[in-house]
Amino acid sequence: MAGETIVIDTDPGQDDAVALLLAFASPELDVRAITTVAGNVPLALTTANALRIRELAGRENVPVHAGADRPLLFPLSTAEFVCGPDGLAGADLPPARGKASPIHAVDALIAILRAAPDDSVTLCPLGPLTNLALAFRLAPDVLPKVKRIVLMGGALALGNITPAAEFNVHVDPHAAAIVFGCGRPIVMFGLGVTHQAVASHEQVARLLTFGNAVGKVVHGMLTRPRPGGLGTAGHPMHDPCVIAFLLWPELFTGRDCFVEVETGDGPLRGRTTIDWNGRLKRPANAHVVASVEADALFQRLFDRLATLP
Repeated sequence: MAGETIVIDTDPGQDDAVALLLAFASPELDVRAITTVAGNVPLALTTANALRIRELAGRENVPVHAGADRPLLFPLSTAEFVCGPDGLAGADLPPARGKASPIHAVDALIAILRAAPDDSVTLCPLGPLTNLALAFRLAPDVLPKVKRIVLMGGALALGNITPAAEFNVHVDPHAAAIVFGCGRPIVMFGLGVTHQAVASHEQVARLLTFGNAVGKVVHGMLTRPRPGGLGTAGHPMHDPCVIAFLLWPELFTGRDCFVEVETGDGPLRGRTTIDWNGRLKRPANAHVVASVEADALFQRLFDRLATLP
């Protein structure tokens, strides 16, 4: 029986793809919809990639809704230099057969939340937060329906797209500021923890022993050549941490903090200032995760991927 109701808002991206596959492989999660946003690559490609991953997992019953094709105020910045020209370098997947829903992602989010009981839907944004910000601004009445927002974004220390900022928050800092100010419970996975989530070569090699298409695809994505200088020797699994937290929260530790997002267009754009030591005396607005038991994470993650087609 499906458990926690979730909506995954995403911009696939290799690690987004692995997060989607983990959710699809987890009967504890009721994936109500996938909403896509421009981020790693433009919206047409993130939507196509969500459809490709959905079909790989045999989950065509989960609707995909295309959303915002640009940030609220800034021009769109993308990350083909990390994830390849189509966003899924190394996956070697065919084009999707299915199509996205004609309903816009923001409208879909609002409709799903309005139809739900209070405190019942977990939102899992893995990319820029534009769709969530638009939904919260257009329909503030949906906020009580949100149980929690478990997101990948921000950084406790150095950024990865600039010295100050992590990519998702840098792309649309105004949207991030709206979400962090929304008043609902937030769990934040920033670079400090996701850079710990790097699978060993032995763990990655295990993917090929499954004999399934998913294992081969994920192996291809995790072993493709990556540009240097991104802070880790292997391929960090940023976004799968979000789904893993829903399944195995005991693998993670963190603390409640006040988080502020820099929205100005200077060198600090997109910086998440995290009051780790409570110096500002402001009420906490997020549970900031700081550590992960990476070996156990990958053992469990890959065990789940082995169950997919």
